[in-house]
Amino acid sequence: MFIPRQITPKVQALAKNFPVLAITGPRQSGKTTLVKRLFSDYTYISLENPFNREQAEQDPLALLTQHENGVIIDEAQYVPELFSHIQLMADNNKKKGEFIITGSQNFYLSESISQSLAGRVAILKLLPLSLRELQNSSKHFKTYQQHIYYGFYPRIFDDEISPNDLYPNYIETYVERDVRQILNVKNLSQFKLFLKTCAGHIGQTVNTTQISNAVGIDHKTVKEWISVLESSYVVFQLTPWYKNFNKRLVKSPKLYFYDTGLACSLIGINSSDQIDTYYAKGALFENFIIAEMMKNRFNKGEKAEFYFWKDNANHEVDVIVERGTEIHPIEIKSGQTLHSSFLKGLLYFNTLSENPVDNAHLIYGGLENKKAQGIKINSWKNLPF
Repeated sequence: MFIPRQITPKVQALAKNFPVLAITGPRQSGKTTLVKRLFSDYTYISLENPFNREQAEQDPLALLTQHENGVIIDEAQYVPELFSHIQLMADNNKKKGEFIITGSQNFYLSESISQSLAGRVAILKLLPLSLRELQNSSKHFKTYQQHIYYGFYPRIFDDEISPNDLYPNYIETYVERDVRQILNVKNLSQFKLFLKTCAGHIGQTVNTTQISNAVGIDHKTVKEWISVLESSYVVFQLTPWYKNFNKRLVKSPKLYFYDTGLACSLIGINSSDQIDTYYAKGALFENFIIAEMMKNRFNKGEKAEFYFWKDNANHEVDVIVERGTEIHPIEIKSGQTLHSSFLKGLLYFNTLSENPVDNAHLIYGGLENKKAQGIKINSWKNLPF
């Protein structure tokens, strides 16, 4: 069963305006399924196929010209030499939407695009399914605990695969395919420990000393490995908001996973019932909400520029969103019953920053949508609000 993707209108619009459209994102997030469905009359070429890869390396022009309407090049980062030929053909043919390229290793894909296709390519990011997409397809769950545990990879819903089967195999495939290609990782078990350690640090400021001690690697390697996880769409970081209001601020970024199902597998959660007893339940819920906010932005073709704010006295706001000159502070609480304490951080921030109170938002684990002390309160089910 194909679940319609919210990014579809943006894909179609950009393909009418640019000769090349690049769609990046994690492995198995639905990139191939989407482009083959939207561009069904295009020639499809997967560079994970050794034969296609060899042909692309030896005779790229023959590969790129064997189509009438357009060509989809899947996992294009495997043959970066193709990009200069795509550039020449795009300039000569001047045909909109002729080349659709996908890739799951943003490190290599971005490098190739910036070198050869600048000004000729539109770039979109496709993450796993969003909560709204599942709600529209009647595939959603009743509780956020189920969503956190199952995650949002399409195969969970298309093929009804158990998370306990999908994610361990996904992790093995990721380590085998991607990490060995980007990093010279000699000890794969050590890298798996690093992955698990990162999952255990969700929602925390990145402490390279703590991670390096837990895994047995140096600080430089911690930063390098996190960078690779980011470029492969496994983790992302929120950076601190820059205005200090004469306060000393936390300067390290916070770490999150693009998919909570993958994170749950890494930390050993094997049922949704275990979410409520997990010591960092709030961090998992926070991760779930922020990832949904990112999907909403990416599906519109927008940048997901989110920040957090925290001073040295532990006053904190989970997410800061800037919209032009407006500042929207967002607090995220997993509790299902509203408490006045949920608003404490937002009220402090608004007073300190002289920010209008009606720009503030609380997202929580309950079901009501209302206002309290001028702050907009939204249920997790109301995403994106």
